[in-house]
Amino acid sequence: MTTYLLCGGGTAGHVNPLLAIADRLRSTEPDSTIIVLGTAEGLEARLVPERGYELVTVPKLPFPRRPNRAALSFPGKLSGLVRSIGDVIASRGVDVVVGVGGYVSAPAYVAARRAGVPIALHEANARPGMANRLGAMLTKQVGVAFEGTPLRHSRVVGMPLRDEIEKLDRRSARAQAVDFFGLDPHRHTLLVTGGSLGARVINETVAESAAIILGTGWQILHITGERDVDAVTEPLPHHHVVAYCDRMDLALAVADLAVSRAGAATVSELTGLGIPAVYVPLAIGNGEQRLNARHAVSRGAAILVDNSDFTPGWVRETLVPLMMDQAALVEMAGRAAGIGVLNGTDRMIELVHEAVRIN
Repeated sequence: MTTYLLCGGGTAGHVNPLLAIADRLRSTEPDSTIIVLGTAEGLEARLVPERGYELVTVPKLPFPRRPNRAALSFPGKLSGLVRSIGDVIASRGVDVVVGVGGYVSAPAYVAARRAGVPIALHEANARPGMANRLGAMLTKQVGVAFEGTPLRHSRVVGMPLRDEIEKLDRRSARAQAVDFFGLDPHRHTLLVTGGSLGARVINETVAESAAIILGTGWQILHITGERDVDAVTEPLPHHHVVAYCDRMDLALAVADLAVSRAGAATVSELTGLGIPAVYVPLAIGNGEQRLNARHAVSRGAAILVDNSDFTPGWVRETLVPLMMDQAALVEMAGRAAGIGVLNGTDRMIELVHEAVRIN
């Protein structure tokens, strides 16, 4: 029986792949023990217990990015955090530490190294975070979602995806999706989504451009996010507006083309399922969304447009002609399927098992 310590959290980008790994381990190794290390402030504080896993919380300790009082106290706090995680590893008989990045992963990697416990890590973004850059110096079992991710020892395993996405048969699920969202079964569907919080520029531009988009004979499935649902005040017929979607598998089942942000999970799901896409990367942050989309764009599976350029004019001049070109969409779909990875969870777990074997 193996005891796994899964480390990470804070955002959905960390928690979702962690839970995908945990769920697969629980289904294939029911006698194993799965412990999740996180913070009380991150999404993991709610999602991990809801999924039935034990959560051990430690204080949130951000890396200082400038010389100040927090930077002076950081080494001592980090040392104490590493010791407390080391106590968990020792007292619970942890056999392997699996990290997905985030605040808790870096001290967990150091604690595991000091305890002689093997480490495996997964980096979801094409631009790795600080924690996994450190972790990659301590192990050779480094899985990444995208080609070209600059981490030592990295191997492309894809993204650990939710089971309902990994096993989705889009053709057989389409009828259910049409019924679930109240769509027209005879129209192609443009899926618009900016993630759980929404994307203001995407929402406003699509709302303003709805008439010309619908004039193609398509319909719009528009997931605005709860914050931006008022961006579409009076939707036209065939413009289906949803504030929040808890059945993204069905939304993806019915999508013939997607307009979305370029989060790592979104790009992985769309390419894995062979859905052509227009990516509008988040304009703030460290530019990882543009890098996440880079491979799909370079391989002809997607188009990238800057946030500031995604305007009604761009929709009229570029998006609408693409929607009218079925041959181009079919080719993009094939190219997406050719680079997509749907078995990232199993491939990552193989890397974890390798870390245990060779230790």
